[in-house]
Amino acid sequence: MPNLPTHDVATASATCVPGINRGLVLALLGLSVLPTQLLAAGFIEDSHGTLTLRNYYLDRQYKDDGAKTAAQEWAQGFIMNMESGFTEGPLGFGLDVRGLLGVKLDSAPDRSGTELLPVSASDNRAADEYSRLAPTAKLRFAQTTVKSGDVSIFLPFAFASPSRLLPQTFRGTTLSSRDIDGLTLNTGYIDRIDKRNSTNYEAMTIASPNRRFNATATTSHMAYLGGDYQVNKTLSLRAYHAEVTDLYQQDTFALLHDLPLGGGVLTSDLRSFFSREDGSAKGGEVDNRNISGLFSYRYGGHKLGIGYMHSNGDSATPYISGTELMGMSELTMASDFLNAKERTWQAIYDYDFVAVGVPGLRGRLRYLRGDHIELAAFNAEDRKEREFQMELGYVVQSGPLKNVALVARKAIYRNDFPTGAAFRDENQTRFLVTYTLPIW
Repeated sequence: MPNLPTHDVATASATCVPGINRGLVLALLGLSVLPTQLLAAGFIEDSHGTLTLRNYYLDRQYKDDGAKTAAQEWAQGFIMNMESGFTEGPLGFGLDVRGLLGVKLDSAPDRSGTELLPVSASDNRAADEYSRLAPTAKLRFAQTTVKSGDVSIFLPFAFASPSRLLPQTFRGTTLSSRDIDGLTLNTGYIDRIDKRNSTNYEAMTIASPNRRFNATATTSHMAYLGGDYQVNKTLSLRAYHAEVTDLYQQDTFALLHDLPLGGGVLTSDLRSFFSREDGSAKGGEVDNRNISGLFSYRYGGHKLGIGYMHSNGDSATPYISGTELMGMSELTMASDFLNAKERTWQAIYDYDFVAVGVPGLRGRLRYLRGDHIELAAFNAEDRKEREFQMELGYVVQSGPLKNVALVARKAIYRNDFPTGAAFRDENQTRFLVTYTLPIW
């Protein structure tokens, strides 16, 4: 998982409207002069709004000899999404607005830093609350949609992190097209990131846990192009190219295949990332080839997966700080398993209790082990790490609490890294309660 720096907080709370680029301003002005009848026909009639409540408790108990023994916080999040429809005509315009609010329920200077809340660098105190309002203009032609302003990206090279209280987003312009049957094309230009425990946009940097790269080096923008192709019902392909200016370039290829077998389904999930320096290489040397495969068999309520990920080259696998990389280690809890030379094995067992008459209840056991790790900044080689995860989730199926989702996650993580490394021995516990209700 990404290693995020904390942010200075001038006051206990902050509210901001992020900087809006020129395309967003022009789109908003265009909407303001459209006839009321044209707006009502699609813009208003097809609009909808939701409010998501997220109650999050995170507890990290460190088991090494470091000075900080725990990070433990509890917070409440409010996520309001208001999405318009599109105006009528061949070229439709729309506007989305996202409102975010995070409220501290429990924290202290000696146990802050879970990334649920912004933290002041001067006294380690978490903000009492933090919030922002983020608009997004959108345009649709046939099956192509352009969005400009506050955007979310869920692509292999930059997967907006969902693992804390509030969502992580970007500032930029994206285009997604489904005009060709079976093919989804995506391209975009991103110049800022709003991290999951922040209230403002900032320049993007390269993630640098264990001092892999120059963590202070920034990029002016990231541009990407690629797509997903559904060959048939059982086979899909993916290819993307991303350039993070003056930091690195990355090519991504993936294949997903389902094979009916013995009354169940065998799924093959193959992924690869090829990374190299870009421009002035302000982040330092980037030379990495990350190749992985996960093979899973689903039968009834059971699903068992075995995976392997191999990192080769002179550097770790790069990604944007604040995001997650969709390799084989996304959604880990204590480490990202993306160190230089690392070879990672993992086993995953999922069970859906609908098979025994309990719909909405799911469980997971996951074990990852990485070895052959090289930590150049610490002059350390052939190091190891391992993480064991347990997860139980339930979505209420009926009654007044219908659709309330409860998740409990536990991780036990150990390594033999040198003192000062970003990832530490820890036992981690998370409890999350989520409820989304329609506003209109």
